[in-house]
Amino acid sequence: MSEQTKTTGHGSAGRALLWVAILLSVTLLGFVTATAVRNNPIYSDREANGVSKYRFIETCKELAADTEALTVGAAGQSIPLKTLIEQSAPLKAGDTIHADLDAEPAQIIKATQPVDGGGWTLTAPATVAVHSRAGGVNTLGQLPLQCAHDKKTGKTTAQLSLPGQ
Repeated sequence: MSEQTKTTGHGSAGRALLWVAILLSVTLLGFVTATAVRNNPIYSDREANGVSKYRFIETCKELAADTEALTVGAAGQSIPLKTLIEQSAPLKAGDTIHADLDAEPAQIIKATQPVDGGGWTLTAPATVAVHSRAGGVNTLGQLPLQCAHDKKTGKTTAQLSLPGQ
């Protein structure tokens, strides 16, 4: 006891409108994506500078975090950060040194500039602090972090500078 229903030929007009809507949506999405890519502040020419702007900034952050290898430029010399800090007050067992970029992401992107001949340079403030095992933080101050990427060697270097250097 089933009833058969008769369909009318009006379905083809609805399908056509659906395909037009899908096509317009895909076109709009493509336009928005193309506009966003062109206006991306972190977009860069990897071939011209040896590494992308994004990779350079991330490498600088990693180098700043590696305080065992981080140095401070003073009077033409490179002094390890840990040595410089321990000259004023020896570190206790379990104390660790932290150097973190202290700038907004937009400021970091704006401060990252290409170098003639290929490469990047970035100078931004970094906060240097000693973290104790007990959870205390002793902020020592801010120093400018100078980071550079040389396209020829493919290496990125980072160094803190003393004020006035």
